[in-house]
Amino acid sequence: MKFMKLSVKMIITLTLFLSLLTIPSLLQVKAADISGGIQNEYTYEEVVFITGKPIKFTGTSKNVKITESESKGKLTETYKITLTGPNGEKLSRNFTYVSEVTNYDQIGQSTVNGEVTKYSESITVGDVTYNLSDYQLSKGNITDKLPASDYYSGNALARKTYTTVAKKGVPSETIVVDVDSRNVGYENFWGATDTQITETHITYSNGSIGYVKNRLSTTKSRVLNYEENAASLSSFYGGYAVISTANALSEYTYDLPWYGKGTIELNLENMPRIERLIVPKFRDLSVHWAKSEIEKLYSLGIFDDQSNFFSPNTPMQRYDFSVAVGKAVDLRVLEDDKKSKNTASIFSDVKRTAKDYNYLVSAVEKGIINGTSQKKFDPNGNLTREQAAVILIRALGLEPKAPDPNYKTHFKDDSKISNYARDAIYVISDLGLMSGDQTGKFNPKQKLTRAEAAAILVRFLKYLEDDLSQNYRDDILFYE
Repeated sequence: MKFMKLSVKMIITLTLFLSLLTIPSLLQVKAADISGGIQNEYTYEEVVFITGKPIKFTGTSKNVKITESESKGKLTETYKITLTGPNGEKLSRNFTYVSEVTNYDQIGQSTVNGEVTKYSESITVGDVTYNLSDYQLSKGNITDKLPASDYYSGNALARKTYTTVAKKGVPSETIVVDVDSRNVGYENFWGATDTQITETHITYSNGSIGYVKNRLSTTKSRVLNYEENAASLSSFYGGYAVISTANALSEYTYDLPWYGKGTIELNLENMPRIERLIVPKFRDLSVHWAKSEIEKLYSLGIFDDQSNFFSPNTPMQRYDFSVAVGKAVDLRVLEDDKKSKNTASIFSDVKRTAKDYNYLVSAVEKGIINGTSQKKFDPNGNLTREQAAVILIRALGLEPKAPDPNYKTHFKDDSKISNYARDAIYVISDLGLMSGDQTGKFNPKQKLTRAEAAAILVRFLKYLEDDLSQNYRDDILFYE
């Protein structure tokens, strides 16, 4: 399948991230309904097959209005679209979908199940107008809400019936369109990908059947670029700039009774946005192997050291790593209010006035990290490799990816891995986020240096966008 591979490769470059303090919302690219249409901030495009041949309809942002609102457990989606074809064809569409939202807070999931409640659509080609006389649709979606990312999948089944008005010597027509659509996606602080596969059977008035398969994917991401300072007498050599990008791809493969077989590809990109980040000025990193990783995390605000010395070879402390992970996945933290100021700290050895305390609270509440006991956290304790593995895999929610109990990892020092960390170490090794040493040992009790922790966090962030995007776009579109 050829599906615009060059455009996808451009999207799946190193994607890293905006400053946590000044980050704007991600650029928006939305698939419109189950029609295969795509849009950016200027243009909307869609291909229609109702006449037995493909017609590409287009419109501007003024012609397309898609809104969502949620109230009292009801999600309402409205689509108001007016488009034109290359030869004066016209399309007018007005749909309203209402879904019931059910939250299962105890397991961090939600379901959305709904149907179409209002509809009107007309497609005029030449002197013939196809009116949507009946529209039946049922759709459902399940979302698993995890600290680092939300994962979801959904299905939709629809039947549309179009009729034309009889004219002198030309009988009316009835065309039935059956649609089976499914989608998968994820969304996190650093990006999002939604991929939708839709199969359509079109039954024309004479009994002939046309087939259309649409593959559609939208991706939003942030790319971190190093910008060298051209002035040799500047106070800094260079710094990082973040490019926010958004892209939508849609491919229609069709087999129509009179027109034949073919493929039509659509590709729209949003105008990128750029933001410059602060410049690190650590004086003990000039030749250090983790200089790039440490500076990236500092520029993004994940590390927030006030000194000019990072001390890369000193041990990473439990508190600092927990806060860094909280910032990396953008755990929402609550600002202090009068009531919370009178609340005791969640751990007796961590003061509520500690810097970034609320990130620790969120990490604990979301199950990313636990204390060393019910009342103690040991904030200044040295972080071990197995502790780091557990924190990151819990953030991803991927511990269930480990095999059934009583398995062994492939590491030579498997017997030294704590029982609580075994699943996390298996999964994090399988994902390539952490690995063993040259002798084949994982060294679970070994202390992590601040530099090693930085390198692991950068790989973790790269996974959140790069690996997930490839899995949710390339692996489905190119190999489905």
